[in-house]
Formats: sequence, structure tokens, C-alpha cells
Amino acid sequence: MERRRNEAYEGTVELVGRAKATGRLREDFDSSDLVLLHMANAGVVNATGDAAPDAWRRVVALFIQSFEAPARGTLPASTEHDALCRAMLRAGPAADARTN
Repeated sequence: MERRRNEAYEGTVELVGRAKATGRLREDFDSSDLVLLHMANAGVVNATGDAAPDAWRRVVALFIQSFEAPARGTLPASTEHDALCRAMLRAGPAADARTN
């Protein structure tokens, strides 16, 4: 599992680099921002469920537009990779199994 996670992370880093090279992605975007997008979107999906199953589409569109270059302002520092990994482990399905 760790190997697969590392492969996915490296792929994300490569994707971010390629997107920045095109000039369409803001320079201060970090691969951890994509992880935060996934985590935020998961919260929207869980909260809206069957009541508004497509709400996530607007949230993702808003995020994507905010990532575009040129940047409209500076961002706070990005979250450290290890801290995000710990947060994902705490919030994932395995964490749910531990609390049940």
C-alpha cells in the first residue's frame, strides 16, 4: 500500500510540474493542494449525499478556477507532506473501522 501511495504522490508531483510549465497553473500551487481538494470534496460528497449528489461538481470547478494562473494573491504556506499523510490516515476508512 505504501508503494502505491508513493507512486500516486510522485505522479501528482509530475502532473503539477507539467501544468505549471504550461503557464496555466499558478506558481505557488503545491501538490499538497490537490490532496486538500480531495479531502474537501469528500466532505462535500458526504454532507450532500443523495440530497444533492452533483454539488461536488461546483465545488471542484470553483477550486480549479482558483488554481489558474495568474494568481490573484498570495497563499498561506502549504501543508507539509507528512502532516497530510497523517490527516488522511486519521480521516480514512481505516479510522472509521478503529472507532466502531
